[in-house]
Amino acid sequence: MRASRIWRPEEAEAAAQDFDLRRLPQKFYLDPYPVYRALRETAPVKPLPDGSLFLTRYDDLVAIYKDAATFSSDKREEFRPKYGESPLYEHHTTSLVFNDAPLHTRVRRLIAGALTPRAIADLAPDLEALVGDLLGAMDGRAEVDLIEDFAAKIPVEVIGNLLAVPRGERGELRAWSLAILGALEPAPTPTALEAGNRAVTDMSTYLSGLIAARRARPGDPARDVLTRLLQGEDGERLGPSELIHNCIFLLNAGHETTTNLIGNALALLCAWEGERRRLIEAPDLIAPAIEEFLRFESSNQLGNRRATREAEIGGVKIGPGQLVTLGIGAANRDPKAFDDPERLDLARSPNRHLAFAAGPHQCAGLALARLEGRVAISAFLKRYPRFALAGEPTLGGRARFRGFLRLPARLG
Repeated sequence: MRASRIWRPEEAEAAAQDFDLRRLPQKFYLDPYPVYRALRETAPVKPLPDGSLFLTRYDDLVAIYKDAATFSSDKREEFRPKYGESPLYEHHTTSLVFNDAPLHTRVRRLIAGALTPRAIADLAPDLEALVGDLLGAMDGRAEVDLIEDFAAKIPVEVIGNLLAVPRGERGELRAWSLAILGALEPAPTPTALEAGNRAVTDMSTYLSGLIAARRARPGDPARDVLTRLLQGEDGERLGPSELIHNCIFLLNAGHETTTNLIGNALALLCAWEGERRRLIEAPDLIAPAIEEFLRFESSNQLGNRRATREAEIGGVKIGPGQLVTLGIGAANRDPKAFDDPERLDLARSPNRHLAFAAGPHQCAGLALARLEGRVAISAFLKRYPRFALAGEPTLGGRARFRGFLRLPARLG
């Protein structure tokens, strides 16, 4: 994941000129950043063949994030032709992330109340024990997969604990999550849509049973997010469909972004040996290091908004109803916002990256993701400082979410 030689400069410029999210070349999935750089330099507000716009500059994204009145997160108009009347459509148009106030405000307030700084701090001992058990289980093995054996197991357990999912019933959560989020790609295949719809249906069925059990025997609302959502706050409660789909969202969002954060970070430490030594010698750098991992290889690479009225971004007029794609991975390497942005600098400061978005839709679980990243990467590096990749990693092959499906390694 070091600055690649996949693209020649003229190839990246040609790809930027012909850029179409629905028809991306295979090498873009391996390394999108030369194309993003060419777009920033030549067409920072890029018209796409479907009539939407693709943005790559940091300041443009911040302006859109902060103006929720002009740039809506409601996806009903955008997703109806993509999904039709389907489980995926119902899920993605009911969950927190793809809605505006008042639904977004109601759900966010309920979730944020269960993810206070104190509640996050209370999770640390169990998280440290989990990471220790995972590391211990890898001892003595000739080769491990840093995704399946480590990175992917952590958020599934943490979010499973937050929703009090019985431990023996967590096996399907990762597969469901990958299928549902895979269908969010700009141009999902029929197979991906079928898998996503099936996953929403299966997950909804499972959660209906879990919710019924929790209604009968509530948990501690200070630690159990599902109980908190069931009980509501200040007279506000979610309807049955809202409850199910926002539980799906919590499981998916918490799993995908944190798995990618941990996996991407470990891959980057192999590619940037100097920064690895720096972190080993100064473990207190872990907090800024997490921010730099998030900036350099953003787990979530794309965001979307729809203009509610006429507007202007970067000197380009935007019409009512026009769709805008936010290039988060591109903006996080904008040289006008970050010095030497193609260099991994674990002590970078300031580091106002957009990996968690900004404005009213900034990720509600960012403190939890940061905690998981700090604990996981610190403990791993302390125990296996000489780990090395073994064989070719397998990237997820997606434009929206950037991370690995497989990351084989020797622990040294």
